Amino acid sequence: MSTAEAPRTVTASPVLELQLDCRSDAVGPARHLAGTYMARLEPSVERDTREAVILVVSELVTNAVRHAGGKSCTLRLLADPASIVVSVSDASPVLPRPRTPDVTGDGGGFGWSMVCRIATTVEVSRGSQGKTVTATIPRQEWRTGPGQDAAAAPRPASTAVRRAGHPG
Repeated sequence: MSTAEAPRTVTASPVLELQLDCRSDAVGPARHLAGTYMARLEPSVERDTREAVILVVSELVTNAVRHAGGKSCTLRLLADPASIVVSVSDASPVLPRPRTPDVTGDGGGFGWSMVCRIATTVEVSRGSQGKTVTATIPRQEWRTGPGQDAAAAPRPASTAVRRAGHPG
């Protein structure tokens, strides 16, 4: 079935919400649950999209564990026929910021820039309970034409930071 013929409905539950302990051992189960969630969606999620969503889930949950300092964080996945939206909420009001990656492997710095490159939009909203980082990943292979390398394709990403209750 071509993308143009794909049904415009999502037959599995379009929302998954999960509260996680903000510990490093929460990342693996979050990735697994995201994969299971996407496996149940119709139309089916293409492999590249599935891998991109799992990577974004991994990076956002890892950032919440490393930087938020709270006891828990919330992972939310929302699917529609055009995209999968990944949101991670935590108790910290501190906004993510790009850092120079530590190529020695000790300090990180790669995750936020990867999320911003993979997603078509990334939004950070702050409220009285902390912040929510939301990344939207398209379901279709919009990135490339036939025979082109997806990694080399330009990305139409945008990033917005909003405070809860205030328009971007």
